[in-house]
Amino acid sequence: MPFTVLIPARLASTRLPNKPLADIGGKPMIVRVAERAERSGAAQVVVAADAPEILSACAAHGVRAVPTRADHPSGSDRLAEACALLGLHGDDVVVNVQGDEPLIDPALIDAVAGLLKKQPLAQMGTAAHAIETVENFTNPNVVKVITDARGLALTFSRAPLPWWRDGFAQGITQLPTAPAPLRHIGLYSYRAAFLRAFPSMPPAPLEQCEALEQLRALWHGHRIAVHVTPHAPGAGVDTPEDLARVRALFDATHG
Repeated sequence: MPFTVLIPARLASTRLPNKPLADIGGKPMIVRVAERAERSGAAQVVVAADAPEILSACAAHGVRAVPTRADHPSGSDRLAEACALLGLHGDDVVVNVQGDEPLIDPALIDAVAGLLKKQPLAQMGTAAHAIETVENFTNPNVVKVITDARGLALTFSRAPLPWWRDGFAQGITQLPTAPAPLRHIGLYSYRAAFLRAFPSMPPAPLEQCEALEQLRALWHGHRIAVHVTPHAPGAGVDTPEDLARVRALFDATHG
């Protein structure tokens, strides 16, 4: 199934200003992300940019980009505008690759895109991998996902899920084994018509409580398919420390 990769890119960042333009191995980070996405099976890879500087950086390296409004409240709104600008049809598949994932696995992009062909009930697809430590299981910054027998998401939460009633009676000292806990990976596929409609859906109380936008889709009765990968995704970049780590990893593999 052909699909389009959209990479939202916002110049402003509280913890790392001008993040999309940060140099990684001689190229801006947003270009490195696009290059990884181009190694997937995508029919096209397009950056949805909010600033002329990002558009210029993409043009200088042969990466396609479209200008979007700078005042979007979320990445989903930016993606919806990009869908309209590109004239995507309702059944077209769009994969949202974050602009701060310069080490993302192209095969993971393909797997998440393919979910919507395998799961006709789903309007969205995403990914997860096994949680291996109690520290990550109890960390509210590590989002957990629970799926049903068909691999469709039942819920997402920052809380430790599943809650092992008997095993946690004296505190969380080990991981539940059945079902094994899964860490959500913030990579999404959408049917284009759903993506255009998503920003206009009223925010869900559970979404606002957990600060997890994907809960809006579940709240309104839509299904999200989940691909479970055996490998954790490449390191993302949120802080200067993250950037230094990714630069070192990049240099080690490309030096």
